[in-house]
Amino acid sequence: MKKNSFNFIDILKKSAKYILFVLLGLIFYVFLVLATAYVPVNSNIKPCTEDCVEVYLRSNGVHTDIVLPIKNDLKDWSVQLDSKLTKAGKSNFNYVSVGWGDKGFYLDTPTWGDLTFKTAFNALFYLSSSAMHITFLNSLTEGALCKKAYISKADYAHIVSFVESSFQYDDQNNVIHIPNVSYANDDVFYEAKGRYNLFYTCNTWTNNCLKSGNMKACLWTVLDKGFFYHYK
Repeated sequence: MKKNSFNFIDILKKSAKYILFVLLGLIFYVFLVLATAYVPVNSNIKPCTEDCVEVYLRSNGVHTDIVLPIKNDLKDWSVQLDSKLTKAGKSNFNYVSVGWGDKGFYLDTPTWGDLTFKTAFNALFYLSSSAMHITFLNSLTEGALCKKAYISKADYAHIVSFVESSFQYDDQNNVIHIPNVSYANDDVFYEAKGRYNLFYTCNTWTNNCLKSGNMKACLWTVLDKGFFYHYK
């Protein structure tokens, strides 16, 4: 009895150590997330005032996108991203809203009610692939979760390069469309590079995209909250 009791107590002590370690790790992660999101990057960059490109940062309250003109003299996204693949099948859009994220979340979780433990676990622990979500838009309205910015053409070229480098390409150097999946009538999905995890989320991708174009951004973020603090 004493031996069994000793083993049980020993197991409890070891379990308590592991639980404490996990809790401390979670506390540090939350602190890191909250602290770094509000540290500004590129806050001293002067706004573009001449020969600028209009871009937007928008969020649905959880996930952020970068919104770019569908066509200008630097990039024609309609050549690479075919809006006729949407359910609407139209081609007269003015903007393309670009987001990167976990493929399982995107394709299997159109609403939070569809979220499963398996999908969440695979996403958080680097076990799933990623996808690009493309939404074609005619107009945007600025608000709490949609901010407009003007950037130079040189900075816009960097953003174009960043976005292009996030797609997967086939042997003919075409982006790889994911068929028969959409949220609405004006969006499509494509295969993407990289993997989603606790430290690199959809919002981390957007943040890095902003950094690439010398736009105001967070030092590091996994949430959308920090973005709009810097775009008040």
